[in-house]
Amino acid sequence: MRYVLLLLSALLLLSCSPKEPLYNTQTYVFGTLVDISIYGETDAHAQSAANAIINHYNKLHQRLHAWQPSEISKINDAFSVGKSSSIKADVAQMIQQMTTLSTQSHGAFNPAIGHLINTWGFQSDAFLAKHVNAAKIQQLVAKNPQMIDIVIENNNIRSNNPAVKLDLGGYAKGYALDLGLQTLREHHVQHALINIGGNIVALGQHGDRPWRVGIQHPRQPNAIASIALPSGWAIGTSGDYQRFFDLDGKRYCHLINPSTGYPAQHTQSVTVMIPPQQNAGVLSDVASKPIFLAPKNKRLAAAKSMNIERFLIIGSEGKLQISQQMQAYIDWTNPKQSVEVVAID
Repeated sequence: MRYVLLLLSALLLLSCSPKEPLYNTQTYVFGTLVDISIYGETDAHAQSAANAIINHYNKLHQRLHAWQPSEISKINDAFSVGKSSSIKADVAQMIQQMTTLSTQSHGAFNPAIGHLINTWGFQSDAFLAKHVNAAKIQQLVAKNPQMIDIVIENNNIRSNNPAVKLDLGGYAKGYALDLGLQTLREHHVQHALINIGGNIVALGQHGDRPWRVGIQHPRQPNAIASIALPSGWAIGTSGDYQRFFDLDGKRYCHLINPSTGYPAQHTQSVTVMIPPQQNAGVLSDVASKPIFLAPKNKRLAAAKSMNIERFLIIGSEGKLQISQQMQAYIDWTNPKQSVEVVAID
């Protein structure tokens, strides 16, 4: 009888224990799922902060859209006919930041190749298998659109090269992460996690432990590893498994090499970790792409050019390569799998 009373008391205590103070909401923007988790706040306060972030994201998506009417499409229309267009201050700052990062990546990150992206069919909500015209690809590459072709003066923007067509698909999610983190702080939220299609930034902790995030296996429906993400850190992955089509036994993804005009086919995914800094979100989105596009023997050089010390590369054959600095943060789903560890000087 005493055992039964003790058991009932334990069950009563469990049933009366307060629920975990975790608020979670999801939405769909930037062509991907956005997940916002806020810990340690009232539902009303957390909902207010999350709604402010989502409102910012919806407006940003409309303003930066590459192929529907937007501020960016207006700029692209002006570029194509050699005219200038008015530009708002924040978009001018984005373009200047992208130009700096493009130069740093030696042109591997190049938001000016919108015509190439469109030719491959990736400026669309559906990705249909298609044979591209090789001659057209060569012509677009030969026109050599670059971010440095863009000139911004007195709230106006123009391009010295009419082949420039901006597509911010490799930048906008990262910019949104930084904007979301700023919004959380403005609302005095101390603990949160924002995930925009695999680009993630952490603030504070999940209770008494760091936020833990998974790294998607590029060929399986599960995580290949997980990482405890410290406050202020961001993580981002470029992969060939979300925006792609298969044709004649080959996979063609949206990550296009500006120097060849063709999607990279020697990499499945690249994940980078970015320590706290003003543009950690942007770097989590941008910095993985030059590494993804680089040939096998130049991946480390690409990482160095972007000042990336923590990365995980999964090659086309599924081989894993991780930096020594990243290894300290990662927990493998299968601890026995073969991994090459490399040191970044």
